[in-house]
Amino acid sequence: MNLLVPTAAEDGEFHGPSIAEFFPPGFLFEGTPFEINRIMLVRFIAVAALILVFWLGTRRMRVVPGRFQSVVEMGLDFVRVNVAEDLLGKTDGRRFLPLLTTIFFMVLFMNLTGIIPFLNIAGTSVIGVPLVLAIVSYVTFIYAGIKKSPKNFFKNSLFPAGVPWPVYIIVTPIELISTFVIRPVTLTLRLLMNMVVGHLLLVLFFAATQFFIFTLGGWYTALGVGTLAFGFVFTVFEILVAVLQAYVFALLTAVYIQLAVAEEH
Repeated sequence: MNLLVPTAAEDGEFHGPSIAEFFPPGFLFEGTPFEINRIMLVRFIAVAALILVFWLGTRRMRVVPGRFQSVVEMGLDFVRVNVAEDLLGKTDGRRFLPLLTTIFFMVLFMNLTGIIPFLNIAGTSVIGVPLVLAIVSYVTFIYAGIKKSPKNFFKNSLFPAGVPWPVYIIVTPIELISTFVIRPVTLTLRLLMNMVVGHLLLVLFFAATQFFIFTLGGWYTALGVGTLAFGFVFTVFEILVAVLQAYVFALLTAVYIQLAVAEEH
């Protein structure tokens, strides 16, 4: 099983990345609903790494934390302060903190697999994980709204107060689509497309580097050095995107929950 993304064909011609890389063949349980392919393996590794990091960081909690415990606590405090309590307040923030923390770190770890050697692809670059997380966010938003106001949640969402009745003919369909359709779709596509584009760019630069240096050689090596430099720059940029997308996904989930539990509902 080869975890590396192919970069240049043996015929001496350059072949850029293609969408087929996101649909690799299975190597375990092939032809069954439990088929495992390269991207599924990457997801398993990301989840295992996430569990390991938090187990190591919390197994021996101390009043004066060590370095590793401090790093884990900083990550947890970041989500608690900047995502949960900042938008939802202390009461609702603590109530939904486990969900928001899980979403943030799950997205983060799966995003970062895109720049780890021998993995080289994000676990969120295929629609399954972004879609599942978007559905979880969407269901939580609906649950929070119904829990807060069982009778008026859908009414207030679809029929905003202060709007003249004839205008509801236009406003209500817009609210229905924007609130109950567009939100999970945009959550899914925003994360998915960022990871897909990031992977394609990195593969393009490093594939070009291999092609210029090892296939063409000569003065083309200078071009290979240039594409290699761009590859490293975009790798750093991809780390930033991985963190930012995890933050945005958790933040938007908190925003939707905050809108659901707002007093007017």
